[in-house]
Amino acid sequence: MAMYWDPFREIDRLAESMRDATQGPRVMPIDLHRDGDHYVLAADLPGVDPGSVDVDVDGQLLTIRAERTLRSESGTEWLVRERPSGSFQRRITLGDGLDTTQISAHYDNGVLSVIIPISEMAKPRKIAVTSTPHADKQVTAK
Repeated sequence: MAMYWDPFREIDRLAESMRDATQGPRVMPIDLHRDGDHYVLAADLPGVDPGSVDVDVDGQLLTIRAERTLRSESGTEWLVRERPSGSFQRRITLGDGLDTTQISAHYDNGVLSVIIPISEMAKPRKIAVTSTPHADKQVTAK
């Protein structure tokens, strides 16, 4: 396999890596959807050690943090190194009507799934309609 060296691509890659280093944690891509009585947030974190994943809730703020460290054996000569490493972070403000005490998370195959239940008070419910007999319509026996 022939590899061609493109100096302009290398300059772009170097500039991108320097920009990433100064911006702090990278943002992870997410999907969010409602599934019945809960929301499911899926965050892509390929190659992240599950032990480095941290999910916390402070009031209505959900924060996800993760760290990806690329292996680098001594004497390795990189031909291409495009996969980002370092810190990843995402903050999401949760709306009212969610049960933040019951949030759960699971990491599998590079995807972090966070389940955010809807609180019982926010779920739609039927209200019973009652009727009381009117005092002015009393039935008299003949």
